[in-house]
Amino acid sequence: MALAIFDLDHTLLNGDSDHAWGQYLVDRQLVAAEEHQRRNDEFYQQYQAGTLDIDAYLAFALEPLTRYPRAVMEAEREQFLQQRILPMISAKSRELIAEHQQRGDRLLIITATNGFVTYPIAEMLGIADIIAPQPELAGNDYTGRIVGIPSFQQGKVTRLQQWLEQHQLTLKGSYFYSDSHNDLPLLREVEHPVAVDPDPTLLQVAQQQGWKIISLRD
Repeated sequence: MALAIFDLDHTLLNGDSDHAWGQYLVDRQLVAAEEHQRRNDEFYQQYQAGTLDIDAYLAFALEPLTRYPRAVMEAEREQFLQQRILPMISAKSRELIAEHQQRGDRLLIITATNGFVTYPIAEMLGIADIIAPQPELAGNDYTGRIVGIPSFQQGKVTRLQQWLEQHQLTLKGSYFYSDSHNDLPLLREVEHPVAVDPDPTLLQVAQQQGWKIISLRD
């Protein structure tokens, strides 16, 4: 049994769940539309450039959860999943997941997108294990903060190492699938790094290193 690790946005999903959730909040008029959309787009551009301040972004992304009762936001999330996320899941992504499951591999999603958005997406994909920034709760209410280290860039490596120790697993035979140069620290840790529809920076590194390059787009 090997560990098959997957990035989520633009890897298993043909799109970005984080940015899409922000746009959904704007479309539903649950946030100040013009300001939220501007900042959401700015943070996304910073992510693509590799300059994202993950703490500032998570504070921005989680703040709307503090404005409404938890049940209200979870109902909105269900609509979001059906309307925005389900169309992002390609047949090729489902085939890759099934291939690793049939081999008996342990599957794990590791993402920088907060768990409020991503935990149910992992369930939709049939993957039980996920590492994501965990939204903090005080009683039954979201605080707008996260618990622990954000799983972003080198933080993905740190969080994975903690998870491996907890589950008494190793990276022997491991795979990691990602589209982003932000994931180079973790791609360099696994035995089988795979670039999935890679951004230009990751494409160049993958070609130089002889890493496998695939597409999961239908």
